[in-house]
Amino acid sequence: MNLIVDTNILLAVALDEPEKNTIIDLGLGYNAISPEILPYEIGNALAAMVKRRRLSEKEAIIALGITRDIPVRLIECDIRKALDIAMHFNLYAYDAYFLQCARAMGSPLITLDKKMHSIARALEITVLDPS
Repeated sequence: MNLIVDTNILLAVALDEPEKNTIIDLGLGYNAISPEILPYEIGNALAAMVKRRRLSEKEAIIALGITRDIPVRLIECDIRKALDIAMHFNLYAYDAYFLQCARAMGSPLITLDKKMHSIARALEITVLDPS
């Protein structure tokens, strides 16, 4: 079975956040899938953490390597349908891509983002909650 994995999930695992073990347990038996923008989102998030001095440059590079070792199949997303979700729910398009992929594939979503949780439920997408 497939599981749509949000960027923050991979970063939580790579950065050894408190939710890491729960995320791993919830993901067992699933094939991880994300929209093809995932590597760019990871890079942006890591750069922002370095800019805010949450991570050193070395830690960001190590975290990037860890995320690359996690097997995730990248898929194309219907940008038009994602844009509809983004506009309807006043959401960033980047978040809507994950929701659209989950909706299109009929797969559950795993995220730490509470707003995405709420919107996923409104869209009748099953959400795995690692928090």
